[in-house]
Amino acid sequence: MPERVAIVTGAARGIGRATAAALAKNGFAVALVDVRRAELEETAALVRGAGGEPRVLEADVTGFATAQRLAAELVTAWGRIDVLVNNAGISQPKGLLEITEDEWDRTIDTHLKGAFNWCRAAAPAMLAQRAGRIVNMSSVSANTGAGTAAVSRSAYCAAKAGILGLTRGLAKELAPHVTVNAICPGLIATDLTGGMIAREGADTLVRGIPLARLGTPEDIAQVVVFLATVTPCFMTGEVLDVDGGQYVN
Repeated sequence: MPERVAIVTGAARGIGRATAAALAKNGFAVALVDVRRAELEETAALVRGAGGEPRVLEADVTGFATAQRLAAELVTAWGRIDVLVNNAGISQPKGLLEITEDEWDRTIDTHLKGAFNWCRAAAPAMLAQRAGRIVNMSSVSANTGAGTAAVSRSAYCAAKAGILGLTRGLAKELAPHVTVNAICPGLIATDLTGGMIAREGADTLVRGIPLARLGTPEDIAQVVVFLATVTPCFMTGEVLDVDGGQYVN
């Protein structure tokens, strides 16, 4: 059985894919959760190339029972769960007066309920082994509100803000053996933001970023690896902005 096991949701592309590969380079077997089977297989190939063992879990994170079943199967197969990265998310470009109830629910369910589902599924194993790390992916939009990106309208902002509350609550609830922290990416060049970047122009967008470039999925992945591996870890309930200095508080 592998010595260290991680789960990454939304692993088919972007930040999730980069995170899975980075964790594999650091000695983790990685369970890959997403609804995009073909792209998951591509991520699995990257994990293998980085020296890790992948396990492809084609699933929608909005399913509570599915998360419970897959986490249990993972513990049976690999014996443990050391790290959970809740990264799955969707774009929601519609504002308050255009969004439907179903679209609102889907946004909240994917981002916030999905994170809850997998925390609830993975936490028992972490508590039983008296060690675990949870990293939740939020967004600077949780603090700033809607920006120029179409993904940052009110439903997205609300979901990402909810993830910060979940992070802080679980940090106290699951202590002292499980740490729970969150990352707030800024403008990261991914499939989710690609259309907006093309429309607005990268040069224009970079003007508002002190470090003078767009972020990459690998920028976020390195921070995930830090939160997943730093020893000793005397940090929980914290929120790390990774945005090139765009949002300084």
